[in-house]
Amino acid sequence: MTVVAAITFEDLQAKAREIGFDVCGVARPQIDERNQRRLDEFVAGAEYGTMDWMNDPERLPRRRDPKVLWPEVKSVIVLGSNYGPAENPLTLLDHPDRAMISVYAKNRDYHDLIKKRLKQLARWMIEQAQKSGVGGEQVKVFVDTAPVLEKPLGQAAGIGWQGKHTNLVSREYGSWLFLGEVFTTLEFDLAEPEIDHCGSCSNCLSACPTDAFPAPYKLDARKCISYLTIEHDGLIPIEFRRAMGNRIYGCDDCLAVCPWNKFASRTQELAFIPRAELTAPRLADFLDLDDAAFRTFFTGSPIKRIGRAKFLRNVLTAVGNSAVISLVPRVENLLTDESPLVRGSAVWALAQLTNADAFDDLRARHEQLESDPVVLAEWSRPSAVI
Repeated sequence: MTVVAAITFEDLQAKAREIGFDVCGVARPQIDERNQRRLDEFVAGAEYGTMDWMNDPERLPRRRDPKVLWPEVKSVIVLGSNYGPAENPLTLLDHPDRAMISVYAKNRDYHDLIKKRLKQLARWMIEQAQKSGVGGEQVKVFVDTAPVLEKPLGQAAGIGWQGKHTNLVSREYGSWLFLGEVFTTLEFDLAEPEIDHCGSCSNCLSACPTDAFPAPYKLDARKCISYLTIEHDGLIPIEFRRAMGNRIYGCDDCLAVCPWNKFASRTQELAFIPRAELTAPRLADFLDLDDAAFRTFFTGSPIKRIGRAKFLRNVLTAVGNSAVISLVPRVENLLTDESPLVRGSAVWALAQLTNADAFDDLRARHEQLESDPVVLAEWSRPSAVI
């Protein structure tokens, strides 16, 4: 390997593993034409939903070309951390009274840990460059909150390939890798890009409960449960409520069915091992959370950022799918919640948990809510009672 600033690629990989990363590769700071075209189609079709930053005229060129993001960059180091679960996360689908939370969100927010480790690796790189007498080298670190197409860069860096579900797949870790990048003015020999190993398999496409993949390698975020439960701001669109099942934050279906997961191993990182109370929580346990309790319970969790109202919207949608009739009184209490998201979702949940006569009785008892446009819209929906 070429030695640049006294750092070989092997040294870099060894240091990355010492810090806590499981995989490390180096790519050119460029996005291939195929993935640029995919991005352009995604944006042109407004498939990003309400994530307007995807179409930001300043950010979009940076996303298409790392050199627009930072003109001085010469190498992109892509790091991955295994967050593989101990069990198949889809087993909870058979327990509709329990809440399904995406594997990545069952403990600490990975952004914090990954960014800390990226900075640690970046400092080490600069120190090594200085020790060799090379000054003036620079680094920048990014997690997935920056306008970086990290999955194509990950494939170019040889740590995996972008599967038909659009996520990165690793031969060693399956679908369970957190990614982060170090952009640097240092030059390294490049890794061999990983080739696509999906073959004729389409498990991920057929597993999607909302048909969010219009074609292999293409995702319509507006139909994706991860988008709907995290990024979407309004009520869950009526056509997706049943399909959500008991998924209250994110969705792992397309990841969990990937055959390459047979080579995956459980994460050894304590921050990624699920908290006991989030392993298979009861939906009922979340219905009484006020804002203070929500913030306390989810301190340090990525779930905290969506806020109580969106979280309870998700929980109530799942409750409506649960067939747990005993929850009706507690859901009824939320008809007067301060959040319109919660009120509207409570109406829909009650419509699913009661028969037509019982639902009419509920409406009569809460006649004062007829002036609430959100509640009225849900009460008046022809498909409200199923």
